[in-house]
Amino acid sequence: MKKISSLLLFFCLFLSGCSLIHKTEEIQEPKVIEKIKTVVVPAVSLEEQVKKTHKLGIIGEVEPIYLPPLKKSILARIDTGAENSSIDAQNIELFEREGDKWVSFDFVNKRTGEKHRFEKRIYKQVKIKRQEGSEERIVVLMTIKIGTENISAQFSLSDREKFEYQALIGRNILKGRAIVDTALMKTLY
Repeated sequence: MKKISSLLLFFCLFLSGCSLIHKTEEIQEPKVIEKIKTVVVPAVSLEEQVKKTHKLGIIGEVEPIYLPPLKKSILARIDTGAENSSIDAQNIELFEREGDKWVSFDFVNKRTGEKHRFEKRIYKQVKIKRQEGSEERIVVLMTIKIGTENISAQFSLSDREKFEYQALIGRNILKGRAIVDTALMKTLY
């Protein structure tokens, strides 16, 4: 029995020594835990984001515009494929004023019958290429109101009587001002 108890004692001491040695070998470096800061960004709608860079926002393929001094709006075709804008002009007459070339023309709102005779200095003349051939057009500076924006831009004068819309708004007005979604119409009323 003495033999067994001394063997047990030796065995216990051996094991406790091993565990002490083992424990000293297992000393680990303390782990550094960094807190990750969560930044909460307020939800901003796509429309609000667009308005920051494009004052007119997202507009449709047809929008109302105003031609001061006319009181009522007309519908204009929004055309991202057209470089320049165009407006319906009837009874075009060329004349000179103080050595400059000018043009006068009638504009009649098809929806209301409201009419105005415009007189504008000719800004330039351009050649427009079409399927039927090319044509010369007079370009003038017009001020229009679209949405809340008053914009002065180049418009070519054209007989748009055959077209559904009396004005075509091209990239010269749209660039940097609007994003066009052709699934929408009349967003600026």
